[in-house]
Amino acid sequence: MAMGRLYTFLLSVCLVLAACSTTKHLPPNEKLYTGATVTLTNTDIPVRERKVLKSDLEGITRPRPNSRLLGIPFKLFIYNAFRNKKPNSFLGKFRDKNGEPPVLLSSVDLTQNIKLLQNQLENKGFFKAKVTGDTIVKGKKGRASYKADAGSQYKINSLQFVNDSTALTAAIQETAGASLLKVGDAYNLDVIRGERTRIDAALKERGFFYFNPDFLIVRVDSTLGTNKVDVRVAVKPETPTTARQAYRIQDVFIYSNYNLNSARIDTSLADAQQHNGYYIIDRRKRFKPRLFSDILVFNPGDLYNRTDHNITLSRLINLNEFKYVKNRFEPVTDSAKLDAYYYLTPLPKKSLRAEINLTTKSNNLNGTQLNLSWRNRNTFRGAEQLSVSAYVGTEVQFGGGFKGYNTYRAGAEMNFAIPRFVVPFFNIKTEHSYVPRTNIQLGYDVLNRMKLYTVNSFRGALGYSWKPSAKKQFEFYPVSINYVQPINVTKEYSDSVFKYPFLRRIIDSQFILGSTFQFNYNEMATGVQKLNSFYFNGLVDISGNVAGLLMKQDAAGSGKRLFNALFDQYIKLEVDGRYYRRFGLKSTWANRIILGYGNPYGNSRELPYIKQFFVGGNNSIRAFRSRSLGPGTYFLPSKTFLADQSGDIKFEVNTEFRPHISGPLYGAVFIDAGNVWLKNEDPTRPGSGFSKDFLKELAVGTGAGIRLDIVLFVIRFDVGIPLRKPWEQNPWVMNQIDLSDRTWRRQNIIYNLAIGYPF
Repeated sequence: MAMGRLYTFLLSVCLVLAACSTTKHLPPNEKLYTGATVTLTNTDIPVRERKVLKSDLEGITRPRPNSRLLGIPFKLFIYNAFRNKKPNSFLGKFRDKNGEPPVLLSSVDLTQNIKLLQNQLENKGFFKAKVTGDTIVKGKKGRASYKADAGSQYKINSLQFVNDSTALTAAIQETAGASLLKVGDAYNLDVIRGERTRIDAALKERGFFYFNPDFLIVRVDSTLGTNKVDVRVAVKPETPTTARQAYRIQDVFIYSNYNLNSARIDTSLADAQQHNGYYIIDRRKRFKPRLFSDILVFNPGDLYNRTDHNITLSRLINLNEFKYVKNRFEPVTDSAKLDAYYYLTPLPKKSLRAEINLTTKSNNLNGTQLNLSWRNRNTFRGAEQLSVSAYVGTEVQFGGGFKGYNTYRAGAEMNFAIPRFVVPFFNIKTEHSYVPRTNIQLGYDVLNRMKLYTVNSFRGALGYSWKPSAKKQFEFYPVSINYVQPINVTKEYSDSVFKYPFLRRIIDSQFILGSTFQFNYNEMATGVQKLNSFYFNGLVDISGNVAGLLMKQDAAGSGKRLFNALFDQYIKLEVDGRYYRRFGLKSTWANRIILGYGNPYGNSRELPYIKQFFVGGNNSIRAFRSRSLGPGTYFLPSKTFLADQSGDIKFEVNTEFRPHISGPLYGAVFIDAGNVWLKNEDPTRPGSGFSKDFLKELAVGTGAGIRLDIVLFVIRFDVGIPLRKPWEQNPWVMNQIDLSDRTWRRQNIIYNLAIGYPF
């Protein structure tokens, strides 16, 4: 009922707003401007390019009409509602900040817009285009209508790079193979501008520090008479000598404790310490000199290139040690050399942060968590970072079958990160934009489920993380230890274990001694939107292999032990692949497949509980609650406790279409399918084992949702319903859908509210 009242209220608000007149308060004889349309005629370009060109042309017309969300001009409504309020009053300030005055048809300059459209078409190669325009009035509203007779689009007939035998033009000739201008392509002024930028970037890699794109001229001959042009790229004669020669680095000066508010004398070397060719000015001895020889990739005597310049800045920034990073290059008198200066302003050495999170789940669990973190930068003068964090949280259900089974958790973690590879007997230096890290981690967690059990866990890890590029990331932890131990199990839970033996795995002692390796590839990490994008994450997790070779079976034959404790032995593999396809300018089709395989052996019959796979929930199969599916066709009839069903093998596929609705609002229609299985079937859970018929045991759900994407974060609301329940005798349950049945809705409709996209 509460949800129904909310929908009714929102609908009423929309109807009231829609009923408000946007033209009631216009000045006399004025019309409200509703936008411009451009009709393209007499052109043979492909349909997709025509749509893009049409959108581009409509976007450059001025003025812009009043903004709308879901077709409703909310800002105009706000302005009209408080139009008579004084500017300094509260409502007047609210109007000026959030409202928007009506855009009037009289402000449209048809002649100027026709010139803009004509010029834009010529820039795209439509040299014979003709544009006309007029206004169309209907009642108190008006719009502009433009007709563009585009004609034929000119194409490139030939491309020539002028070579006058100088070092500069020879360097340009070397880059000609990567030219953006291609014979047969359409003439496009934006591409020509991009070509000038490309040549400039290529020359910066060859030491031409003072060159810039304005020193290039691109001559276009359109008099061939066949809708074709000849293109000739040359260096302007007035290009100065400094731009025609390549420069090398002479000296590198590093001000490691630079204060923006105080002047520094760059040429003063009185306090400079020389290390591996660098001059380091650090009066307080805050940093070890070795740090900068590890981080900087510019060396004295190197030919200047923009890649090393950008990599050096990125590495200094990614240290997370400096608040500001600045640099400049100064020419050395009477030589083709540069001195490099780096000005580094450190961040505060110590910082403390606190945050509180609130969560709500579809099973009516409501929770909160308080996080505290303390960071100590530059712990041992080598930009090491020591962070200590602690948390305490709870999940409570105020009504329903889980009332009283509250969850309380607390924990702490220490992470010590060293900005380089620390490997005995080896000195590994990288020159990527991202500084590698050697990580040492220690942690402790305690979980208390009221009336059920309490477990505590200890964890530690030693490993490395590094990124060769923005798209690729690696993590390798040769040492990873987890120890989980129950400290209190209630009689109620013990009785449940007697009834359902598989519940014991949640409270079993777990001792994991192994290694993990993870690789991530993400084409969207660069921020460049492509027609097709891919994502891949692969994980290899091995435990107990080395210990298994060294340890012998205990006398009782119950397994191999380390420090008198059974340790887990398994191999776990997981891949997560995603494919994104753009439709139009803003809509997306997103797809994901997850494959997980765990092979327990030796001491283990199943993967340890904390390493097992789960499905269901707002980032998985959204038509089923989190961790409520599987393994296989097994169904837990009793719902006394929170669903916590897991498996050793996982298969999941998801597909979702995300159409753009308006502004930051997007829709979603999705289908999810998947399940988990045990590698070795549990006799107490019939149907839990993996078999060749696994595709017949998939759970399937569908649904729809909306997303509010404001770039910084995404708020997502999804509604899912099951289509296939693998434990049913007739698993396809589409014929049971009955939206009018309250009981069916309560048991089958799953609401998911989350932050961020599901994949």
